[in-house]
Amino acid sequence: MVAPMDPTSAGFMLADSRNTPMHVGGLHLYTPPEGAGPDYVRDMLAGFMAHDTVAPLFLKRPYRGLTTGGQWMWTEDGEFDLEHHVRHAALPKPGRVRELLDFVSRVHGNRLSFERPLWELYVIEGLEDGRIALYAKMHHALVDGVSSMRLLQSVLSTDPDERDMPPLWGVHKAAKKADKSRSKLDESITDVPLSAVRSALGLASEAAGMPAAFIKTLNRSLRNEPTSMSWFAPKTILNKNITGARRFAAEDWPIERIKSVGKATGTSLNDVVLAMCGGALRSYLLELDALPETPLISMVPVGLKAKQAGIASAEGGNAVGSIMVKLGTHLEDPADRLQSIHDDMRSGKEALSSMTPMQIVAMAAIGNTPTILTPMLRLQGIARPPYNVVISNVPGPRNRMYLNGARLDGMYPVSIPVNGIALNITCTSYVDNLAFGFTGCRRTVPHLQRLLVHVENELESLEKAAALT
Repeated sequence: MVAPMDPTSAGFMLADSRNTPMHVGGLHLYTPPEGAGPDYVRDMLAGFMAHDTVAPLFLKRPYRGLTTGGQWMWTEDGEFDLEHHVRHAALPKPGRVRELLDFVSRVHGNRLSFERPLWELYVIEGLEDGRIALYAKMHHALVDGVSSMRLLQSVLSTDPDERDMPPLWGVHKAAKKADKSRSKLDESITDVPLSAVRSALGLASEAAGMPAAFIKTLNRSLRNEPTSMSWFAPKTILNKNITGARRFAAEDWPIERIKSVGKATGTSLNDVVLAMCGGALRSYLLELDALPETPLISMVPVGLKAKQAGIASAEGGNAVGSIMVKLGTHLEDPADRLQSIHDDMRSGKEALSSMTPMQIVAMAAIGNTPTILTPMLRLQGIARPPYNVVISNVPGPRNRMYLNGARLDGMYPVSIPVNGIALNITCTSYVDNLAFGFTGCRRTVPHLQRLLVHVENELESLEKAAALT
């Protein structure tokens, strides 16, 4: 059985290479339930492996050949091997968070095999504090950041006493409610013609307004005003060809600390997050004597309801558009940097407010074309990246979650650097914390873990500037 692959997914398949594997990941930390014995992890894994009913999404394997005209398609893996996808690992002593992040860094740099369904899950023990870690990665052709987060949430529970919960690849409650009779592949085949018709009708109705939206966006970008395009990103060490090796660093901060700065300064939580990242990048590049004179540009994903909500946040919305935001790295004063970012975000939202959702998507696609086409066409070193870094915010659960009684303590996103954009910063909210995940090329972004120190220092500077300390 073969199903068409949508153009976006096919694009991620074409962009995938040894140096730029195109998968997203997530790291979860769990505290075992009270009374868990020394064999708890082994027993938990055995219980997972006993679930032999696999959801259709986790059976989808990419395929192309003469019969597909060289185009990528989805097929169902007829020789599915669960033990290949689910792996048991243990950290070397002393089992600190440092060893855990190093393990994730190494595994995240490995490409997924195109001969198999595009996902892997690692159950990791050996942490010195007795906690358990789960690291999962899935190809971007299968899921985006928001979808992967919702998928991970769907196998968790708010009930600490619930047991016999299905694993990530199992057929869980959400999947059963969505479709009890047809497989995902059957559904995708059936829906393709209808989707194509709907898209064609939608494009036809939008066609008259698209040129005006493009011209307006282009004019704003040429004036270096915030919009979906950028022409003024400076050259930095972050914007070079990358290797396949990765380094991952993560930490979380109380959401209330960040919100307090926003309330005191009349800015939003997302403005403060961008200012934290901008200040951290300034300090990091100063240490390396590599700070450009002009401000770094960040591509900030926005939600479909951009004109009401701004950038994607815990309020929801898939990240489908973007605003190119100047991070104020040329400004020494943290308060000035925050105000500059706030003004940029407000201006960018106003620019998007005059567009329809489809136009927002189209303008974001045009603005990101150089970044997307560069790996696909192997133009590394020729095409200049339109921005310096990606900073996104993926909504997470607001309630405390459990996995068969094990308490979820933290969830950290692991994302995709690409040639020309060697650093990706993704944030995820969970209960009272906001987790920052920094994913970068191990060689192009040296000592990446230093960014965690700089983020904390910048938040303290913002608190001081807002007269909170």
